[in-house]
Amino acid sequence: MTTPLDITFVRLDAAPAATCAAFAASDLTLSPAVQALNTKSNGFVLKAAEAAEFKAKAKSSIEILVPQKLDIQRLILIGVGKAGEHNESDWASLGGYTFGQITARKAREASLIAEVTGADQKPEIVAANLAYGAMLRNYSFKKYLTKKNGDDTANGADAGAERGIKLTIHCADPDKARAAFETKRAIATGICFARDLVNEPANILGPVEFADRVKELESIGLEVEILDVEALTALNMNTLLSVAQGSVRPARVAIMQWNGAKSKRAKPLAFVGKGVVFDTGGISIKPAAGMEDMKGDMGGAAAVTGLMVALAERKAPVNAVGILGIVENMPSGSAIRPGDIVVSMSGQTVENLNTDAEGRLVLADVLWYAQERFKPRLIIDLATLTGAIMIALGKDFAGLFANDDKLADQLIAASKTSGEKVWRMPLDKAYDKLMDSKNADVKNMGGRWGGACTAAAFLNRFIKKDVPWAHLDIAGTAMDAPKNEISTSWASGWGVQLLDRFIADNYEKAEK
Repeated sequence: MTTPLDITFVRLDAAPAATCAAFAASDLTLSPAVQALNTKSNGFVLKAAEAAEFKAKAKSSIEILVPQKLDIQRLILIGVGKAGEHNESDWASLGGYTFGQITARKAREASLIAEVTGADQKPEIVAANLAYGAMLRNYSFKKYLTKKNGDDTANGADAGAERGIKLTIHCADPDKARAAFETKRAIATGICFARDLVNEPANILGPVEFADRVKELESIGLEVEILDVEALTALNMNTLLSVAQGSVRPARVAIMQWNGAKSKRAKPLAFVGKGVVFDTGGISIKPAAGMEDMKGDMGGAAAVTGLMVALAERKAPVNAVGILGIVENMPSGSAIRPGDIVVSMSGQTVENLNTDAEGRLVLADVLWYAQERFKPRLIIDLATLTGAIMIALGKDFAGLFANDDKLADQLIAASKTSGEKVWRMPLDKAYDKLMDSKNADVKNMGGRWGGACTAAAFLNRFIKKDVPWAHLDIAGTAMDAPKNEISTSWASGWGVQLLDRFIADNYEKAEK
């Protein structure tokens, strides 16, 4: 469990805690509040920074111990760089970096003077994003660590977790900053929820347990419905069920609805997540090395869940539905075989050439179900779908495939603002042709080349022509992604920020 983080906002002139962090922009430009500290110390703060040749470059720091005439034990001066070039994502990243500097000193109570000279954003927005970054940086997953060797880490809690960490943010207008942070807090809550799901081992989080956790979200205002095997069989979700048939753990589909728009009849935005709680590859079994990471093959479902949590927590004025296909892919005497042909919910027949290309089979039925039942305004799916996308883009970008240029442009714009990077990939007829099967309507493998593109082409077979659709292949970004200032966990919760921003920028104003 993550150590509690108590964030409060106070006025700039409030007395700081013993550990205090403050900012300096390029060339040691000090804000009025930090300059006041420097003046009170007879210029000691600036002299110490200059003596250390501190240039205030972005994400650099210097620690000044027991600065004279200041009633604090340590002052951590944080470099901002060129404040006028920072967007909201940059401020969140800086907040995460700053919080990391505070916790490195093992402080349990600290102040952050959130006043910066030269910032383009309003002071309350800067303060809120700094707090948001700190909240995300604070996340950890130590649930299964027990007390060893006399240390203070027990029952998954950090040392001193019972006391938590108190962060006081000093800013010009605490009320406005607090109000702005409420939205950010909701998003961070969704991200941390998604991270928890991905970090859980598969023996703890099976399809039924995942569905149970989703069901609990009724407590925050989501309408939740869980479809069991009997219901899925009645719906002819045979491609999804074919993936699950090798496991003793039954499949589930979880449906979350948030109806926040003024008109309850307004068509919802639909989000679909691949939820393979563990992927052995089935009969086409994966190599043993690294297979433990396949507990994260439900990263798409986790992101959709986190998004729905964020929307409910911040009472977003939009109608949205999140649908998860939750299965386990195991080899056994009952498992689907390479060469088997299954009839999908759409009526199309699918030849399974490789049982390790299972995620697309799960999504095929869930995508069709989402369109049939909810008639959505648009549909976006997220899936840790292919290793090929990492060959193409590495682990910093997710692959974006879309049948609609407007939708693609909106997601790219949200990517730039949120900091969760996407790169548009081709969705071309040439790839679609590779998915033709001589034995069925479509096959689940397109050959050696362009694996991410052929996977997207397969999914496109299950999208109706008049439905705007985007597919996000997040295999490189959802788990074991590069660490950064706001994500030091194995699970990143990638996708929650991106989609929340996408919704807020494009679909909420019209609903208010």
